[in-house]
Amino acid sequence: MEPVSVVDYHTAGEPFRIVTAGGPAVPGSTVAERRLTAQSNAAIDAVRLLLVNEPRGHADMYGCFVVPPDDAGAHFGVLFWHKDGYSTACGHGTIALGVWAVESGLVPATPDGDTDVVIDVPSGRVVARVTCSGGRVAGVAFQNVASFVLARSVPVAGVKADISFGGAFYASVPASSVGLTVTPDCYADLVKIGREIKWALNDLAVHPTDPRLNGMYGTILYDDLGPLHQRNLAIFADGQADRSPCGSGTSARLALLHADGLLPPGTTLLHESIVGTTFRGRVLSETPTGLLTEVSGTAHRTGTATFTLDPHDPLGTGFTLR
Repeated sequence: MEPVSVVDYHTAGEPFRIVTAGGPAVPGSTVAERRLTAQSNAAIDAVRLLLVNEPRGHADMYGCFVVPPDDAGAHFGVLFWHKDGYSTACGHGTIALGVWAVESGLVPATPDGDTDVVIDVPSGRVVARVTCSGGRVAGVAFQNVASFVLARSVPVAGVKADISFGGAFYASVPASSVGLTVTPDCYADLVKIGREIKWALNDLAVHPTDPRLNGMYGTILYDDLGPLHQRNLAIFADGQADRSPCGSGTSARLALLHADGLLPPGTTLLHESIVGTTFRGRVLSETPTGLLTEVSGTAHRTGTATFTLDPHDPLGTGFTLR
């Protein structure tokens, strides 16, 4: 395997590793097709494993391959990955990619004002609006694919869950209904119940038009902290915990709050993570396929690296301990 170079960011505490050189070529005419190729191609997936597994990564690592866009309307495409495979969407990753695209010069940006970075992801086309001040990134607001409510009050694990879509499907459950709060001392129990709920409801998450987006991506356990102020932990993939307030999950929460009449026009959800970082989310408009939402935050670069695989290393592409 060739050396693989990356630049690492964190978005509100959640890691995001961007492959900048040495990544695999992933065939396909669209990003959605490329995701299916990556899932089924062992040579491509070996690069994901190398970067996400220990000793180079960890069980809660997250990252991406940058790929060509679907057409000339986007700057680039992206395949999001985690320890268990390839996700259909990633809000915190979209924010990080917006910052990276501007900071690296891939997308020329005005030093004072807004620059749109258009990205094709497996669930559709998203826009990261990067705001700069004095030549540095001050924040990012990403406009997501359409979000919608799929089901309400679905019985699971002795509680009831609401299912909504924000680029991926999430089951929302008040943490209090399982006797917990979204605080670090409850972390292990939150992960356990979130994982149980996700898999119990997995087959109910059926996209109305694109079966490639089927499947429950995660469980959002949340606390209400006041009007339009919530704290959450999103447990996604197979027991992976989002350190950020979860970007696509914030869009999924906005769809539910809007349906309940709790998000009047012009208002904003303050969405807090288990580590105290925040996103802000709002509804931009209604469309026949769902709500167009915007989630705001920022990302910061944490380092660069070039990873190699010693052909004589008995651990190969690594391992994961959970």
